[in-house]
Amino acid sequence: MPDRDSAGARGMWQAVRHGARRVDEATPASRDRAVDALRACAILGVVLGHWLVTALVAHDGGLYTASPLGRMPWLAPISWIFQTLAVFFLVSGHVATRSLASARGRGLTYGQWLRARLGRLARPVLALLGLWAVVTAGLLLSGAPADTVHTLVKLALSPLWFLLVLAALTAATPLVARLHPLWPLAVVLHVDVLRFGLHLGPAWLGWADLPAGWLVPYALGAAWTRGELDTRRAGWVLLAFGTAATAGLVHWAGYPAAMVGVPGAAVSNLDPPTLAVVTFGLAQCGLALLLRDRLRRAMRRPLPWAAVATVNLSAMTIFLWHQTALMTTTAATLPAGRLPGLHTAPDGLTWIAARLGWLPVFALVLALCWGAFRSYEQIGGRRRARGRGGRVVRVHPGTERAGRSGRAGGAAGAGDAGAAPRVPRGRRV
Repeated sequence: MPDRDSAGARGMWQAVRHGARRVDEATPASRDRAVDALRACAILGVVLGHWLVTALVAHDGGLYTASPLGRMPWLAPISWIFQTLAVFFLVSGHVATRSLASARGRGLTYGQWLRARLGRLARPVLALLGLWAVVTAGLLLSGAPADTVHTLVKLALSPLWFLLVLAALTAATPLVARLHPLWPLAVVLHVDVLRFGLHLGPAWLGWADLPAGWLVPYALGAAWTRGELDTRRAGWVLLAFGTAATAGLVHWAGYPAAMVGVPGAAVSNLDPPTLAVVTFGLAQCGLALLLRDRLRRAMRRPLPWAAVATVNLSAMTIFLWHQTALMTTTAATLPAGRLPGLHTAPDGLTWIAARLGWLPVFALVLALCWGAFRSYEQIGGRRRARGRGGRVVRVHPGTERAGRSGRAGGAAGAGDAGAAPRVPRGRRV
């Protein structure tokens, strides 16, 4: 029996390696794999961050949200690692501007380009909304507490704010293509001076930072496309300035150290974005730019590249359904009692250790959601592949500067965040 099991394991490993080689061989040499690696890391960082700092505590027959950062503020550095939205917007701005240039080179109108990109976002969102409409109705009809239903629905639909901002920035890509990142950064600076320095302006003023704050890394992505961030000096400047500015804002200006929202906190760095989270994003973008060469070398290996390509193929599905996976696990295990790290208050190291043990379970439930709903994201990609025959759309032509050639494409980007490498005809993976 052990020999049979070891033989089966070897066979599975060989199959995985063979599949990885096929993905590697089918990827055009012109593709900048670092872009895909950065996107995959950004998506997975957000997912793991939410799973680590979001707790659904069972109390008096209902569920309410809590965060270990509220009870243990010394855990704030965790948010520095897993709050990776700025990197995603950096990559999105880079690939969207390249994609628009490619579309214009092929004679497509702005409207045709925009419909194609936003369509890829709309299909997965409609699937999520449809399922949760049914779940919400079922919970209310079964007599579930209204507060619990509100908590679950709010958490399930929380990823949608990100997609709304992404859709708006994608629509504004023609304007952003030449925009200097300092302009939206100046908007965030002035809004925060009014809010926190002078205590002036209406209560909703801070929400002006929502589009402006994420426009900063998106505009940096456009600058990357223009070739303005090709040198390592640009990466070091962003990293040094962003780090120093964030440290100063936290230490002297009273901004929270956590770069995510904390339930019950007087000020959130993320809801809406503050100047601190924007400068922190500059540091992240600088680090991402400095890591490009290393990522390109790492992605030459078939197995890491196949893993990155798989994540990119269903990035929006993973992002949209990861909170549902957490809630499904929490609700399904409630009959077993208050389980540590899942239904208990996040108030100590015991909770952290238990939560780490639940991460594989969350991943398994997310894999089930991925299997059920990934087709909504990939349907448009299959249609485009059939419509274009076997032509490969190039995403990053190596050292060539973007905008100088209509060949620069956008198989994966802002509105196409989960696109995988194009596979030439006759080499389907």
